[in-house]
Amino acid sequence: MEKTIPTDKARQGRRGVKVLAVLVASLLLAFVVWAAVGIWGETIDGSTADNPGGVTAPAPKNTPTSG
Repeated sequence: MEKTIPTDKARQGRRGVKVLAVLVASLLLAFVVWAAVGIWGETIDGSTADNPGGVTAPAPKNTPTSG
C-alpha cells in the first residue's frame, strides 16, 4: 500500500532568506573579484593611452639650420 504525502511536505528543501543571502553574497563577491582582476590587468598591460601600440618613434636628428 502506497503512502500519500501532502504536497507541502514533499518539498526537497525550504526557500528562505538564508539561501537568498548566500546567493546574493556570492554574486557580489564574483563582481568584486571580476573588477579587481580587470583593474589589475589594466595596470600590468604596459601600454598607455598616448601610446597604444607600445612602440616609440625614433628621436629626430639634430640638423643645423641655416639662417
